[in-house]
Amino acid sequence: MTTITGLTVHDVRFPTAAAGDGSDSINKGDYSATYVELATDSGHTGTGFTFTNGRGNEITCAAVRALAHHVEGRTLEELFAEPLAFLRSLTADVQLRWLGPEKGALHMATGAIVNAVWDLRAKIDGKPIWQLLAEMPTADLVACIDFRHIDDALTPEDAAAILDKGRVGLEDRLAQLRSEGFPSYTTSVGWLGYPDDKVRALTREAYAQGWRAMKMKVGGPIEDDVRRARIIRAEIGPDALLMMDANQIWGVGEAIANMARLAESDPYWIEEPTHPDDILGHAEIQKAVAPVRVATGEVAANRVIFKQLLQAGAIGVMQIDACRVAGVPEVLAELLLAAKFGVPVCPHSGGVGLCELVQHLAIFDYLRVGTSLDGRMVEYVDHLHEHFEDPVRTRDGRYLVPEKPGYSSDLKPASIAEFSFPDGPVWR
Repeated sequence: MTTITGLTVHDVRFPTAAAGDGSDSINKGDYSATYVELATDSGHTGTGFTFTNGRGNEITCAAVRALAHHVEGRTLEELFAEPLAFLRSLTADVQLRWLGPEKGALHMATGAIVNAVWDLRAKIDGKPIWQLLAEMPTADLVACIDFRHIDDALTPEDAAAILDKGRVGLEDRLAQLRSEGFPSYTTSVGWLGYPDDKVRALTREAYAQGWRAMKMKVGGPIEDDVRRARIIRAEIGPDALLMMDANQIWGVGEAIANMARLAESDPYWIEEPTHPDDILGHAEIQKAVAPVRVATGEVAANRVIFKQLLQAGAIGVMQIDACRVAGVPEVLAELLLAAKFGVPVCPHSGGVGLCELVQHLAIFDYLRVGTSLDGRMVEYVDHLHEHFEDPVRTRDGRYLVPEKPGYSSDLKPASIAEFSFPDGPVWR
């Protein structure tokens, strides 16, 4: 038996705004983590986090503290004996639920705690999260998922059938990943705050390193977007993929008009072209800009938003985020929804540690859910990996399979001390 004896949350912030790293049409901030540590009587420590953009990280930290009593003093075995009851103890807390429900800071805090619990289990089992999930019996995986509000689109029986089918050829797919890595694209070349010369140099460098899919930020003056797109397309040639990301800034008509201008650079997708909750707006844009795909999901509040995006035919690519929703179990629901509707999943990454987390989710998705790499890629951003004990590894534009037990979520103690807000040396 392993008892969770205490929960500690750290407000960790990295000063990324000054260099323009992570800058887009709406956001320019200091990449931050609400970082959770679960102490146990077994000596193992479970870690998890949610990602924020600087100011406001103290709010998610406060939400974690408000939810901590749902795990403190409980055994890991107890939590996984009734995984849905555990998940709902957090997402349906009879008082705190009012602050959501199942969205916003409270839901992100829930994700940080739930991810820490899953990291703890994987460490005790001696497996990386992707392996733990891929090897779990179908019934155990299905038992973790909350089908409430999505069973009109995905039933437990649907989920079981998808997961059972995913067992066929799993070992061959894993051997392929170990040999070739998981397809990826890089966003590091095209932040909106970068000058043209830096965009050109970074694109050229990324191409030389093996990247054949790259993403740029759009949503500034349209003439600037067109010019920057031409620069990147000229560097990568006609055969590499170029994705664009508007980060929610356009209205529906504006998105359609601007993509007509940007179509000359042959974009593979337009990401977050409008407000993330506008299901029908995304559907209208997708119809208008096809064959360019609409991609979204990094700030989708919960599995219900994904259900509606898929039901409406509003997206050609679904993006998940490891931290925006209620951790591993809700991501499982989202992956299975995408499989049910035949839409490929390309996880959102970057930030603080998102690359480290989503690699596990993407690998599991391929091994047990999607079973095809067609259309599947994981975002890669070359920021802040040095602060993690088990940083993501890439080769020739592909993620390499993580091997260490856990969720690759452990921050280095020295990094926590240096970048803790407001008392760490960087912030003093």
